[in-house]
Amino acid sequence: MAQVVQRRSGADEPESVKRPPPASRPWPLRFIDTTVGMKWVMALSGVMLIGFIVFHMIGNWKMFLGFNATEGYYDINHYGEFLRELMYPILPKTVFLWIMRVGLIGAFLVHILAAYRLVLLNKKARPVNYQSKRNYIATKAVSGSIVLAYLLFHLADLTWGVNGLAGDNWERGDVYQNFVASMDRPVVAIFYIIANLLLAMHLYHGAWSMFQSLGVNSPKYNTARRGFAIGLAVLIGVGNSIMPLAAMTGIVS
Repeated sequence: MAQVVQRRSGADEPESVKRPPPASRPWPLRFIDTTVGMKWVMALSGVMLIGFIVFHMIGNWKMFLGFNATEGYYDINHYGEFLRELMYPILPKTVFLWIMRVGLIGAFLVHILAAYRLVLLNKKARPVNYQSKRNYIATKAVSGSIVLAYLLFHLADLTWGVNGLAGDNWERGDVYQNFVASMDRPVVAIFYIIANLLLAMHLYHGAWSMFQSLGVNSPKYNTARRGFAIGLAVLIGVGNSIMPLAAMTGIVS
C-alpha cells in the first residue's frame, strides 16, 4: 500500500526539467535601460546639440558683415550657399545639409525621450526623494518645450518659408533679407530673444550635469565645471540674442 502511494506521488510530481536561461539582451540595450545609461544618452546627444548650436551661431554672425560690394553678395547668403553645397558634387546639392538636419532632429528627439525615460527611472527608484526634484524637472521641461517650439518656428520661418509664419517676400537663398523681414515683426523678434535666453538657461543646467553623467564628478573640478557651464550659457544667450536685437535697432537692416 505504501509503495502504491509512493508511486502515485511520484507520478503526480512533474519531472525537473532544466530550462535554458532567458535570452540575454545585448549589452548596449541593457545599459541604456539603466539610469546611468540614460544619463550617458542625454549627455552625448546634448554634446551633439551644443556643437550644432555653437557652429550655427558663429555662421550666423556673418549677418554683421553686411553686403560685400566687391563680390556683390551678402556674406551670410554666401555662407548659406556653402552649406547647401556641402559634399557637392559627390552628393547632389542640399542632400548632405538635409542629412545633418535629420541628424539634428534625431538627436533632439533622442534627448527628449532620454529625459522622459530618466524621469520615470528616478521616480521608480526614489518615489519619496523624487518629489523634491519636481520644481527643477518642471523648469527644464518648460524651457525645453519652448526651445523645441522655437526650433520648429525657426525652421518654418527662415528655412522653409512657410506661408503665414515667414516674413514678407520670403525668398529661398536670401538669408539676409529673410531674417530682416522676419525681425521687422516685434513679437517674433522678442520671441527669438526669450527663446534663446531660455536655451541658455537650459544649456547651463545641461552642461553642469553633463560632466557628472560622463564621470567627471570630483569636487576639485566643480569650479571648472561651473565656469564652463556659465561661459557656454552666456555665449549662447548673448551670441544668439544680439542678432534679433540688431535687427530691431536698425544695426542690421
